[in-house]
Amino acid sequence: MSAPRDPDRAFFGHPSGLSTLFFTEMWERFSFYGMRPLLVLYMTGSVAKGGLDMSVTAAGIVYALFLSSVYMLSLPGGWIADRFLGQRRGVIYGGLGILIGNVLLALPFGGGFYPGLFVVALGTGLLKPNVSTIVGQLYKPDDIRRDAGFSIYYMGINIGATVAPIICGFIAQSDWFAGHLASLGIDPAMRWHFAFGIAAIGMGAGLIQYVLGKARLRGAGEHPTIPTDPRERKKGVQTLIIICGLLGAVVVGSVGLALAGVEVSKDLIVNVFGVGLVIGAIALFAGMLSSAQDAGEKKRIVAMIPLFIGAIAFFATFEQAGSTLNLFAEECVERFVPSSYFQSINGLFIVAIAPFFAALWLALARRKKEPSSVNKFAVGMVLTACAFVVLLPALGAVAQIDTITKTGLKDAALDAAVAPLRVSPVFLLALYFFQTVSELCISPVGLSSMSKLAPKRMAGMVMGTWFLAVAIGDYLAGRATAFTESLGYGSLFTMLIVASLVVAAALFAVAPFIKKMMGPEPAPTPTTGAEERRADAAELPVAKVTKIGDND
Repeated sequence: MSAPRDPDRAFFGHPSGLSTLFFTEMWERFSFYGMRPLLVLYMTGSVAKGGLDMSVTAAGIVYALFLSSVYMLSLPGGWIADRFLGQRRGVIYGGLGILIGNVLLALPFGGGFYPGLFVVALGTGLLKPNVSTIVGQLYKPDDIRRDAGFSIYYMGINIGATVAPIICGFIAQSDWFAGHLASLGIDPAMRWHFAFGIAAIGMGAGLIQYVLGKARLRGAGEHPTIPTDPRERKKGVQTLIIICGLLGAVVVGSVGLALAGVEVSKDLIVNVFGVGLVIGAIALFAGMLSSAQDAGEKKRIVAMIPLFIGAIAFFATFEQAGSTLNLFAEECVERFVPSSYFQSINGLFIVAIAPFFAALWLALARRKKEPSSVNKFAVGMVLTACAFVVLLPALGAVAQIDTITKTGLKDAALDAAVAPLRVSPVFLLALYFFQTVSELCISPVGLSSMSKLAPKRMAGMVMGTWFLAVAIGDYLAGRATAFTESLGYGSLFTMLIVASLVVAAALFAVAPFIKKMMGPEPAPTPTTGAEERRADAAELPVAKVTKIGDND
């Protein structure tokens, strides 16, 4: 008889619990990247096609608020699980929130849209930081398999994020599925809601396998960390009450205004939110500077500011994929597949290119020619600019499409008018190639550099800083849609090119100073790159943040 399989090496030589978390995160990312590419298209789509017929600017506002909220809510989500729920229950409750939110989006009436987005954001903020935490807890601190384990885990993320836009995009945008619904006596305009339903089913599948496989976790993430000091426990409860009170005030205030017939403009909401993000960034750095114990710490905190600004710039350009580039694909690119399919290209490129980059950094390190972390970041911003440069030859045709679009033509008439002017999908393929290479230079590097600069006792605040950079960048990506409506794609792409190059030049200029603050850099280990931002360098616990720094 064969010996029992060692549960510590049952999943490709890793703990069996890694398989549970691999598929949980694969399905969660399937759910998120199934609905995310559809949001702007659904909001701007005509009523005849089942959309909400919102302006591009209004849709960008909603997208900005939703995407930035997801990352902001990860901060209290991780803290609540640490102190009160434990990571295991945090994942379950977060997954249920995502499931319920997508069910609300799938309901065949518009009233579930905004509540659905709100609940999805809450659920994602609770699930994301905690499932990654549990992965780290499967390994002992000195376990040499840890980095490889996270690489396997990130591969699950890439699989979910690559497959989801194809499946959900097919349901929402293909003529075949619309015709199939019509043959069954169902309004083809309902196809958007069926696509959101597929996202809900994905999260449901992830939850089911997570609950069935939780025994494999062998205690990881089971219990919260309760402070022994009564004053700290009291402070934690007070903080929780404040968080719940703020969320409750938002809900009650929104309902109250609606019942009173008071309409609050989207512009006002999004502008207040943006001001809040800026104030939060200033307060965070002011808090770190005021708590610095000596001049050396202050210098290191000041040196973090260029990286913080660079991270905002990167995420503001990268997340154009779900907003302006999604609309660009829908309006201006030759259609041989639904426009949402282009959202899968990044994941495919990551799988193909990441091993090459891992080998490249190792080879350069052995020859002592590897660029510093900040220089890698700057190179990444140059490549970000290149990504939009490749679109410039297409802007002549795009400008003509813009002119036709503003004439007021709708649906079939508009499609017929712009069809001869649509540009080759090769332009978008080239853009996403450069964006992927850019992210492989930046995603494994940005948080690493900031964590090296921060004093150990400020590691948690550095985590908050990274989250804030992601949130602000995503906010700006959503707001950028207003430029396409008022000034056209050409103006926006030119602005992004210039901004990326300015940030790159600034990073090259400060690189020697920051390198001096960080000290010598250890040799890198392989990383999966792009989806790492989402799964996510920023969303890992402090212990993992340190490890990512070691990886770089």
